Amino acid sequence: MNSKNIFTGIITAMLGCTGAAVLLIDAAKTAGVSRPELISWVFAVYLLGGIMSITLTLMYKTPLIGAHSISGAAFLGTAAAGFTLPQLSGSFIMAGLFILFIGVTGIFAKFMKLLPKTIVSAMLAGLVLNYVGKIVPAVKEMPFVGLLALIGFFIVPKISKKLPPAIGAMAFGLIGLLIWAPVGSLGNISFVAPQMVNPEFSLLGLISIAIPLGILILSNDLAVALAALKQNGFKPPVTLTLVISGLGTALAGLFGGHALAVGGMATALTSSDESGPKEQRYWAALVAGIAFGLFGIFAWFTTGVIQMLPAAFISLVAGFSLLGVFIASIQAAFSESTYRFSTAFAFVIAASNITFMGISAPIWSLLIGVFAVWVLGEGPSNKDENTSGIDSIQTKN
Repeated sequence: MNSKNIFTGIITAMLGCTGAAVLLIDAAKTAGVSRPELISWVFAVYLLGGIMSITLTLMYKTPLIGAHSISGAAFLGTAAAGFTLPQLSGSFIMAGLFILFIGVTGIFAKFMKLLPKTIVSAMLAGLVLNYVGKIVPAVKEMPFVGLLALIGFFIVPKISKKLPPAIGAMAFGLIGLLIWAPVGSLGNISFVAPQMVNPEFSLLGLISIAIPLGILILSNDLAVALAALKQNGFKPPVTLTLVISGLGTALAGLFGGHALAVGGMATALTSSDESGPKEQRYWAALVAGIAFGLFGIFAWFTTGVIQMLPAAFISLVAGFSLLGVFIASIQAAFSESTYRFSTAFAFVIAASNITFMGISAPIWSLLIGVFAVWVLGEGPSNKDENTSGIDSIQTKN
């Protein structure tokens, strides 16, 4: 272990336990869950994620971070409306079984080819736009805090290129918040034990929540993580990673947790050159995994602290945390010239945040986007061209 391992692990944990946690709590708010239900949700994805991180990393001496899905949380920020936690729990379990099926059958790359990456990226960009767009009214509501957050976003990366801009925005914004509008006493946060959820399964939950959530986890978490590991010289156990992620998501669903998979951003960070020599990078994953586990164990306290923060500050943190995801999604969606109207339809529909016939905007975004590809004949003329970006990942262990 060295300083680079520790530092990268800490940064990974900070990203996972700040902006990602805010998005999760926002999604839970959309679903109208109670505080005990929220604590169970956070407990499941963080504690089990920490256990997954430590176990897989030690087994393979490879950075494999168990985490909840940031894109999945952003999706639930709109799609969860109208569902109870038991209904969401059943949907999360079905999403895990869906991922498990993809892993066991070994059709990962083939399945991802059926859904053009550009359409998924356009849908994700439309979803994230709802969060990024809230930065402006949040700054208007809290100008001093917003100004400091902007300063932190631009200044901190200049101080250290290893620090993501979102960390700077959060740190400076928090300083501004403590000066401008001090939060309440932490002594008012009481202990609440996590509890299991009695899941309810439905066709609407399968269509509106489970399948799109599974697709987001596969494309924006697992595919990204596996590609990053391969790029950084590792040979990850692909099939096992998919199977464990599917089982983990189903297990987390029993406590109301929406996802538990090998995280894309976290794994990419801990497996990069910034984590030090290749043979020691797994230490960064262990540091992050321990931090995630502790965050989950103390979910009753950590969620209470976040819930004490003003709504405008939450919007600032969520918006800045997703700004990089938004830019990457926009670039991936509109950089491919063979897709034009299909990606535009997918983006606009996802950004509209409407629900029709009980089905949320992200689902209509995917359906109409894929339909437009088929009707308009868009896409690469070469059928062998890889549209998912993961063809080079072998799905055999």
